[in-house]
Amino acid sequence: MIEARSRQWWRATSALCLGSFLVFINLYVVQPLLPELRHTFGISTLVASLPMSLATLTLAASLLLFGSLSDAMGRGPIMRVTLLLTALCSLVMYFAPSFESLVLLRMLQGLMIGGLPSVAVAWMGDEFDNRALMLAVGLYISANSLGGISGRVVGGVVAERVEWHGAFLAVGIFSLIGVALFWWLLPKAQNFTPTPFKARVALGAIRDHLRNPLLLAAYLIGGLNFMVFINQYSYVTFRLSDAPYNLSAQWLGLLFLTYLGGTLGSAISGRIAQRFSQPACLMLGIAVFMLGSLATLSDSLLVIVAGLTVNAFGFFFAHSTASSWVSRNARQSRGSATALYLVFYYLGASIGIFYLEPFWLVAGWPGVIAGSWLILLFTLGTANWLHRRNARSTT
Repeated sequence: MIEARSRQWWRATSALCLGSFLVFINLYVVQPLLPELRHTFGISTLVASLPMSLATLTLAASLLLFGSLSDAMGRGPIMRVTLLLTALCSLVMYFAPSFESLVLLRMLQGLMIGGLPSVAVAWMGDEFDNRALMLAVGLYISANSLGGISGRVVGGVVAERVEWHGAFLAVGIFSLIGVALFWWLLPKAQNFTPTPFKARVALGAIRDHLRNPLLLAAYLIGGLNFMVFINQYSYVTFRLSDAPYNLSAQWLGLLFLTYLGGTLGSAISGRIAQRFSQPACLMLGIAVFMLGSLATLSDSLLVIVAGLTVNAFGFFFAHSTASSWVSRNARQSRGSATALYLVFYYLGASIGIFYLEPFWLVAGWPGVIAGSWLILLFTLGTANWLHRRNARSTT
């Protein structure tokens, strides 16, 4: 097994972090463009959000397929091919002639984006020892947040200077260069043992994962937390693009620099989890997330930005902890176990817009935060249950 901070560990971790960055720069480039799409096509906030929510929906749909296939054919080939197709989809979107065609291309891209996230942590679980795994997952998820930041910043800045189509061209060209580097960096797997793909066996493994309370709790925490987190950012772009803030696409893109709080949170999560239990770390992350959400109720733009930064720290701290917990506690079929976590994660993202929309229509931004707190109170309670169960099992 590869040990932490060895030469092979750094090379593999660098490759997977780069792949994670490329995935999320492509997924989130559209988010600062949502107010622009609303005005350009004369559509509602709900319809304008479809290029984001439907891409995450098809992403969720692809995860179990790729996770199960990876247990049979290996993780590396799936990551390499789907990354390449993701980049090509962004290039094609530059030529999208209508909103409907953009939505269809985003749905196709969502299917391809699912390749790397569904198997990357499983690849680490196959090749890294436990300490190396915890440290690598934290860095990997910090790359998630950096990719999300970059996609949104590039989307906003390019749309401000040319047009919204240009954001996809810029990201697509950059991604092709990154894919070539990823193919070169990723080492050949040494400890992977293939198991023949059989639909009945794959469905049985999924059933077993869902019956495992240690995994199911983490699935619910990850999915519900992301449901409110990612869609808070969608609604805050609508809030800040209107009076009295009137922020343009460029400034809305820069708003996502608050994700740097998440980069820090995920990067240090592995170290803190070595001193405290992972369920305790989950509770800490959710509590920080809740406090940051309250801060965004302020009318001050500076305080809103600070609150979003705290949100990102808490969310990504909890997310990286939950992801590592699943990989460590899967009894079998680790690829499908980590993929199932991400199914919950991205299903949460895709349905969150429908959950929060009534709160937005009735009470605006305070309604969005109220709806968020209802969910976060539930996930905090679930993490507390996991903490108490884990404490009993270690005494």
